Amino acid sequence: MAMIRIKTGMAGMVLALMVALLPIQSASARECERENFERSDFIVCTVEPGTDDLQLFWRGGNNEPFRHFSELANALAREGRQLVFAINAGMYMTDFTPVGLHIEHGRQLRPLNTRTLDGPPAQVPNFYKQPNGVFYIDETGAGVVSTEAFADLDSEVRFATQSGPMLVIENTLHPAFIEGSSDRTRRSGVGVCADGRVRFALSEGGVNFHDFARLFRDHLECPNALFLDGGRGVGIYHPFIGRNDRSWHGGFGAIFGIAE
Repeated sequence: MAMIRIKTGMAGMVLALMVALLPIQSASARECERENFERSDFIVCTVEPGTDDLQLFWRGGNNEPFRHFSELANALAREGRQLVFAINAGMYMTDFTPVGLHIEHGRQLRPLNTRTLDGPPAQVPNFYKQPNGVFYIDETGAGVVSTEAFADLDSEVRFATQSGPMLVIENTLHPAFIEGSSDRTRRSGVGVCADGRVRFALSEGGVNFHDFARLFRDHLECPNALFLDGGRGVGIYHPFIGRNDRSWHGGFGAIFGIAE
């Protein structure tokens, strides 16, 4: 923020101007709140699909993954834009390539991953716990659907990321989730809620899948929600609340972001 020098006789007028600007600053920073659910702390960020220009970012001008929120912010700044919000998108491989579908500006950069793995749910990697799913943005708004349903979707998709497992499917929790499970870690996810808004959630501490899914269904009222990533692969960028997280994996794969 630029420094403002205040003359003695103008202090009241400047203070009034600063107060008048506060709602604009809050609106431009996106609505992110700290919330508690079932004795766990979360950051929940709300995005309006028809108002906020939510996009997916993976690689920069050098065709290399951005990996870090600060790298994406710097690249946007060179274009005269400011990154006001970012969060990790779907899962990625060791070279930061998305494991599944990735669409940017209508271009498919990675195909839909329809591979399935057999075995007990506890032994199947999270991405392949069926049903897994896709978060997408099209001309009508945003949606979260299973991978199978997305394959049949007749829509002009602008942005999409694939991950797994689904957290909530038509108001029903994923069948593999166990109430009271001791499998607790940091998790991030995205839901499209009853009011049409997109809500991202990131746990501040360890939470199991069952409680994380209930956060979306019972607390945020999202009938469909998708797990994005867990453990060291989750993070958020939000200057207004002082967050610029780094991944302990050396970077993120795809990144959700809003730039102004």
